[in-house]
Amino acid sequence: MDLNTEIRMLKAIETLENKLLSIRAGRANPAMLNGIMVDYYGTPTPINSIANITVPEARQLFIKPFDRSAVKNIEKAINESNLGIAPSNNGEMVILTIPELTEERRREYVKQAKSLGEESKVALRNIRQEDNDKIKKAELPEDEEKLYLEDVQELISKYNKIVDEKVKEKEQELMKI
Repeated sequence: MDLNTEIRMLKAIETLENKLLSIRAGRANPAMLNGIMVDYYGTPTPINSIANITVPEARQLFIKPFDRSAVKNIEKAINESNLGIAPSNNGEMVILTIPELTEERRREYVKQAKSLGEESKVALRNIRQEDNDKIKKAELPEDEEKLYLEDVQELISKYNKIVDEKVKEKEQELMKI
C-alpha cells in the first residue's frame, strides 16, 4: 500500500463533492452552472469564464457577461441545459430565479445524491481492488501481505464513511424547507 492509494481515494471524494454541488437545493449557487458550455465566437466556453456570476438574493443568480454580445448565447445555453430553470435577460445580464422545490423534486434530488454516493463507493472499491492485486503480486511474506491488505481495508472503510456523511449532509440540505 502506498500514499498513491489515499490520494486516489481523496480524489474520488473530491469528485463526489463537486458533483453534489451541482444538485440544487432551492437556493442559488453558482456551482449549478458548472458544466454548462456557451458558444462564444464558435468555441464552447464555460459560463464562469465569460461572465461574472453573483447571488444577490437566496434564490437568484445574476450572470453578467464581460462582453454584452454573449447575453443571448448564455441564455440559449442555459435553456438547452437540463437545469430546469427558465432564464430571462434585461439586455445586460441573464437572470435566473430559482423556484421553490416541491417535495417530489426534493426526493428526486436525494435519489440523485445517493446514486452519486454509490458511484463514489464503486470508485473506492476499484481502487481497493487494484491495490489488493498489487499487494498480492508483490510476493511478500504472508504476515506482511495480510497487514497491507488490512491497511487498505481500513482506508476504504474510512472513505466509505466520508461518502456516507457527504450524502447525508446533502440529503439534509435538500429536505430542509
